[in-house]
Amino acid sequence: MSSLNPFQQEFIEFLVRSDVLTFGDFTTKSGRQTPYFVNTGMVRTGSQMECFASFYAQSIAERVGDDFDLLFGPAYKGIPLVTSVASCLAREHGIDRGFCFDRKEIKDHGEGGMLVGSVPVDGNRVLLVEDVTTAGTSIRETVPKLRATADVELAGLVISVDRRERGTGDRSALDQLSEELEMPCIAIVTVHDIIEFLHQREIDGKILIDDEIRARMEQYLQEHGPRDHTV
Repeated sequence: MSSLNPFQQEFIEFLVRSDVLTFGDFTTKSGRQTPYFVNTGMVRTGSQMECFASFYAQSIAERVGDDFDLLFGPAYKGIPLVTSVASCLAREHGIDRGFCFDRKEIKDHGEGGMLVGSVPVDGNRVLLVEDVTTAGTSIRETVPKLRATADVELAGLVISVDRRERGTGDRSALDQLSEELEMPCIAIVTVHDIIEFLHQREIDGKILIDDEIRARMEQYLQEHGPRDHTV
């Protein structure tokens, strides 16, 4: 019997069926050899993005509520994500908020600036939405852009999967980011949830995490996971 709620189970099934979550041999940006990979760039159709964003919207409605003024998505993958999440929040939960995203380069014509969309003003509580955060690099790079624009408060960060990997110390990267930026960090599911739900479970007739894959994933987490026993 899984300890995950039906919403989380449906989300993991969505990740598998859309090929966002795959298993095998991969190399992360940091050079680590990992037995699984989360690539939200595989969300490629309108229906997939609507479904993906709907999971975010439900998580936000349940765990954050309407206690924020603005949604922000870091370029590039955060751009379609924040747009779709804002639409789902308004349509499905009656939470109608502005959204914005950043540019990789400063635009010196037209409206100019580093941010596009509903630009924050002093006092705004900004909720960040990101696909996957391994080291927190993109968030650390974009928060200063927000704060250079206005005196904002960070309402939190919502991501799809917490890989439960160490940051620069012994704590998980997500926990470290939460402490550094003084905001809650919410993941729809963790890698431990994925292991628990998919181990020896058939999805469309195929078992994705057998005993061998599970052992490899647990070994990877043993090597690269947090050392503060927070899992």
